[in-house]
Amino acid sequence: MSAQGEITGLIEKGCRFEGNLTFTGTVRIAGELVGSVFTNDTLVISEEAVVDADIKADVVIIYGNVKGNVSAVSRVEIKKPARFEGKVSAPSLIVEEGVIFHGETRIKDNY
Repeated sequence: MSAQGEITGLIEKGCRFEGNLTFTGTVRIAGELVGSVFTNDTLVISEEAVVDADIKADVVIIYGNVKGNVSAVSRVEIKKPARFEGKVSAPSLIVEEGVIFHGETRIKDNY
């Protein structure tokens, strides 16, 4: 088991992944990802990342370019300079000023 916030996997800048990604721990994407992501843990999408995927996770933190549907059990954070296009479903959504957001949101109950 990893310490809180420790990166356990990485798709580095210059790498491209196509398919279904599943993992435990915290994974950071800095390259390209096309497909889908499923985890009960945390996904961090770095500034340089380009992601075209449906994502289901506990926590999703986005700094990069994401197109797709994002569903989180706990929260989604979209931070500057992110660009997001798609649907977000989570009990908590944080969108920083300066983010480009084209999409729909659904805030779901945690009860």
